[in-house]
Amino acid sequence: MARVSTSTVSLVINHRDKGRVNPKIAARVWKVADKLGYHPNAMASSLRSGRTHTIACISDQVATTPYAGEIIHGMEDAARQLGYMMFIINADDKRDISDDIARMLSWGVDGYVYAKFANQHINVPRTLHGQQVVVVNAEERTFIHPRIEPDEFAIGYDATMRLIDAGCHRIAYIGCDEPAIAQVGRLKGYRQALRDSGLPFEKRLTNRVSHGRPALEAVYKLLDDTHPDGVFTFNDARAVYVYDYAFQHGLTIGKDLSVIGVDNHEVICDTTVPALTSVELPHYEMGFWGACKVISMIEGADPIEQERVTPSYNAASMPPLDTDGPARIHCAIVEKESIVGGPRTHDDSEPAQTAGSDANPSSSASADAHDAPSVDEGLRRHPQAAQRR
Repeated sequence: MARVSTSTVSLVINHRDKGRVNPKIAARVWKVADKLGYHPNAMASSLRSGRTHTIACISDQVATTPYAGEIIHGMEDAARQLGYMMFIINADDKRDISDDIARMLSWGVDGYVYAKFANQHINVPRTLHGQQVVVVNAEERTFIHPRIEPDEFAIGYDATMRLIDAGCHRIAYIGCDEPAIAQVGRLKGYRQALRDSGLPFEKRLTNRVSHGRPALEAVYKLLDDTHPDGVFTFNDARAVYVYDYAFQHGLTIGKDLSVIGVDNHEVICDTTVPALTSVELPHYEMGFWGACKVISMIEGADPIEQERVTPSYNAASMPPLDTDGPARIHCAIVEKESIVGGPRTHDDSEPAQTAGSDANPSSSASADAHDAPSVDEGLRRHPQAAQRR
């Protein structure tokens, strides 16, 4: 009825047609299949191939943070286009997931993506050793599985350079008091940007704070003692303390003081006055890459290279699946109004060059990764990135 070969029908029905079958022909095949009420028999297919075409996402804080949701969204997009179903296991710290993993193994799940909502050190459960596993937004204490994470060094470098480009000469860094991978990398990037710009590093311009009243008081003291003209904060939540200080001291952010955060947290960045410029973490992209990577390991083929899969949006370009060593994503700066001079546009901005790549404490990647533009040209205010949150 579709007037095509059996092999073409097989490619389309098994979601292997992208880049191999004309989209109009594929649409015709699906139209006939729908008319006939045809649905592929997943069990029969798995018996033939030895695969179940399923992957599992093991992640923490699935229901409580938007970041875990974005990772899962990216994974689902990739898995669906490649004909895979996805299970989700909530792996909060206090929950024993050994029974869940045993169940996935008994069902013959083909691959696993172990994801954390915040970049941190982890131990992948021993029961998954020998399985196809990809780690997202985390770093194993013993390096066993492929992984992808934000380029934390470049985040610190780019954010600081953005303030320097706006004319700031005394830039404070308000960090995190936890021993996080991100804290170390962002501080290194901050220091390298100062060095590359001929500005001195002053320890008293930096502090590591937690949350609540003690953090607010620590930020007040730092700003009272040092009077910076620019502030880079570990995340958007800590930028709120700077806004509070400015309000109480009659300063106008975006005129008297420049501020940049990290996360592009919708509730914070869009409700602060003025709106907060922030580095957006690529949670969707990491999830998408992670699913593509684990499926490439299952199938022995690169679905991105074969053009079988396309992200629904991405503000940060993804590294190749065959990246040697840890894969890292350079993040986009989402421009708003918290930096003196206003948002920087495509026409008046140049992508920052991150020097000193050997300063990245968690990196074994080549220097080329930091010599490339740290933020893809034209993506500092990517319209799709703005719509996604």
